[in-house]
Amino acid sequence: MLDLSQAILNLGFLAGAFTLGYAADRYGRILIYLLSCLGVGICGIIVAFAPNFTVFLIFRFLQGVFGKGTWMTCYVIVTEIVGSDQRIVGIVIQIFFTLGIMILPGIAYLVPTWQGIQLAISLPNFLFLLYYWVVPESPRWLLTRKKGEKALKIMHSIAKHNGKYLSPHYSEITISNEEVSNPSFLDLVRTPRMRRNTLILMYAWFTSALIYQGLVMRLGIVGGNLYLDFFISGAVELPAAFLILVTIDRIGRRLPFAISNIVAGIACLITAFLPEDIPWLKTTVATLGRLGITMAFEIVYLVNSELYPTTLRNFGVSLCSSLCDLGGIIAPFLLFRLAAIWLELPLIIFSILAVICGLLVLLLPETKGISLPETVEDVEQLSSHFGKCGKKRKHQATNSYI
Repeated sequence: MLDLSQAILNLGFLAGAFTLGYAADRYGRILIYLLSCLGVGICGIIVAFAPNFTVFLIFRFLQGVFGKGTWMTCYVIVTEIVGSDQRIVGIVIQIFFTLGIMILPGIAYLVPTWQGIQLAISLPNFLFLLYYWVVPESPRWLLTRKKGEKALKIMHSIAKHNGKYLSPHYSEITISNEEVSNPSFLDLVRTPRMRRNTLILMYAWFTSALIYQGLVMRLGIVGGNLYLDFFISGAVELPAAFLILVTIDRIGRRLPFAISNIVAGIACLITAFLPEDIPWLKTTVATLGRLGITMAFEIVYLVNSELYPTTLRNFGVSLCSSLCDLGGIIAPFLLFRLAAIWLELPLIIFSILAVICGLLVLLLPETKGISLPETVEDVEQLSSHFGKCGKKRKHQATNSYI
């Protein structure tokens, strides 16, 4: 029943990637974000008071659907609303995700029942409905939907709150005559660069989730204390975030993305062949692998949002990250089945997957310092030269109003 419950939750994540990811690109970021927060809160309460296991599973599934909508849409809103020099805030978001993981075992320790824990993590979602009055719609999205006046009004408001003023040319923002199009999966694979980016990012999401969850389940970090183990597993992620913060705006996204995967792969390989009579060394190297794959996991969020155009960004990020959910479903089965053959065999598989991923991401264009692409044509023009020199376009205004 426990395994089924977790599988149903991941299935909900998958469904949310297709449905709410699409909806956010068609109907707006903030609308879908608020509806998702409301859905998570309501479903969480019903799960806590479910009269039977069937009802529990149904709303556990819906909790996954809406949960996917909250964090993917939130990430995309933040990425789109800041300029190219501030997109590192996407990594800062994940630091708070880590802090949440570290707080959770404390909640679980203090609250004696799973129903109480469920309520404790569900009820705060209703507070996010207050964001309706605080967080604006993405100006980038508004421009793609031919709503330039609303976009300009939001940009004026943000500039005013930051003590700045928009220069007169901002009022000359023009909207293209292209027909407004709705997101489609075919758009992610129709053109050469989009197809390459999509396939590599899907593999990166899958690999990161599979290895991340596999290492968490395998390590059992300090010998059996559930609360302490969970806390430490979250704390390990903080150094990863800080390493990203000090590197990606200095040397770019692509190189740290590749190195973190390769380091994780090498660490897994070394761990597999270290003798059992040196447990501290084995645990240390395995933790280094966890650090590397955590960095890769956090960077893929940022790179994924930077490589898709505004017209497809939320749908593209959600769809690619659905492979993360697939990796999460496969991880326990892969770990325990292979470990039954040879205890260290899962680490060998993890090593191969991670090194391949590290090499593949080198084929992605560098996105440091560039404007977010607005259309598929913008993505097709990305190149190594573009990554260094940047590019100006009619929507450049939305990058500098902060």
